[in-house]
Order: sequence, then C-alpha cells, then structure tokens
Amino acid sequence: MENGMSALLSQPWRRIAIGLVAPVLFLIWWQLQATSGDVRALAFAPLGSIGAAFVELSKNGSLLSDMMSTLSRSLTGLLIGGTLGIATGVAMAIWRPLDRVLGPLLHAIRQVPMIGWLPLIGLWFGTGQGSELIVVSLSAFFPTMLNSYEGVAHVEGRYLDVGRVYGFTALQRFRLILLPAAMPLILTGVTQGLAFAWITSIATEILLGTGGGLGVTMQLAQTQQRLDVILVAIIATAILGFVINHLFLRLRRYLLRWQAISL
Repeated sequence: MENGMSALLSQPWRRIAIGLVAPVLFLIWWQLQATSGDVRALAFAPLGSIGAAFVELSKNGSLLSDMMSTLSRSLTGLLIGGTLGIATGVAMAIWRPLDRVLGPLLHAIRQVPMIGWLPLIGLWFGTGQGSELIVVSLSAFFPTMLNSYEGVAHVEGRYLDVGRVYGFTALQRFRLILLPAAMPLILTGVTQGLAFAWITSIATEILLGTGGGLGVTMQLAQTQQRLDVILVAIIATAILGFVINHLFLRLRRYLLRWQAISL
C-alpha cells in the first residue's frame, strides 16, 4: 500500500500537485470575494458566471475567432519584425560603418515604448489593422536586433582564428562560425520578440478596437459592462500566451541540442 502511494506521489505527480495549490487557493479566494455581498463584489464575477460566458463565447465561435486573430497578428508581426531585426543586427555587427550610422538612431527610437508610437503611426497609416501590424512588428524588431547584434559581435576571436587557418571565405566564416556561435543569443532575441509581439498585439487591439482579437473583445466587453467576458478574454490570453511560449522554448531547445552534445 505504501509503495502504491509513493508511486502515486512520484516526482511528476508531486510537481503537478504543488503547482495546483496556488491556482486552487486563488479560485477559492476569488469566489469568496464575488459572493461577499459588499461593494467589493462588484469588481469580481462569480466563477459560475465566468463559466457561462466561456460557454457562450465558445458556442458562437467568437472566442476561437478572436484567439486566432490575435495569434495571427502576433506571429505575423514576429515574422516581419524578427526577420528584419535579425538581418539588421547581424549586418551592423559585421559591417561596423553601418553600426556607426544606424546604431545611434535605432537606440534612440527604442527608448520610446512601442505604444507611444501608435498615435504617430495612426496619423501616417490610419487606425486600421495595418497600423496594428506595424506596431507589433516594431515591438519584435528591437529585441531580435539587439540580441543578434550582441551574438555576432561578441563571437570569441579563437573561433575566427580557426576560420582563417582553414582559409574560410567570408560566407563560410559566417555560415560555419558566426551564425552557430551567435544562434543562442539570436533565439533569445526571438523569444523576447515573441513576448513583446504578443503583449503589443493585445494592447493595440484594446486601444484601436479594429478587426478582431482578444483585445477587441475586452474593449467591447468593458463598454457593455460584461466583467465575465473580460475575464474570459484575459484567461484565454494568459493560457494561449503560455502555450505559445512553452512551444517555442521546446523548439529552441531542439534547435540548440548540439550544445548539449558539444559539452
């Protein structure tokens, strides 16, 4: 009997059980606040109402549609901004005159929060989905640019010396030495760019309210005073963001599996 209990409480099950403690306690606290009957209860929706709103949004398909809209906008922005960021960072690290010309400008621009550019971009390109995509792409551009630059610029000199000994061309030196050595930092930049793109997608949807998306649902639910719908959108945002981040971390480990072999 004891052996069976110890097997049931093995390490994976123990981690799951410990991980569920905080969420369960939080849900209990939330329900107590929602049913307290005082003024504070207005800021909390009962769990039953949240569940009913989830069923409502799932049945009419709006929840899945909004999730796909936000996900599509985030990944498209990551693809555009991340690709340009990697290319720019690598080019600046390899060609120092370009770094001296573009570096000060880019470092000055990145000090402004991406949402701060939204009014100006709205004046230039309108307040449609195109402006949202531009802001999301910019949010993914800077972390990928900075990490790609650092990754290539700080490759150890001994690796480059090996390339010179073997007579590598510039392309071979980049493909066989610089790119593999910089890949961990480049992927770190992409990971950060993904997080920024996801957060910025939600923020632009809330501020502009155009097209579809979880942020648009939050904004509309606020005007309708549907706290339950707002919470469903927030929960969906958190879960989907967590899943995306987890999947990308697994992909990152797979792409960098050669590091464990080399050690």
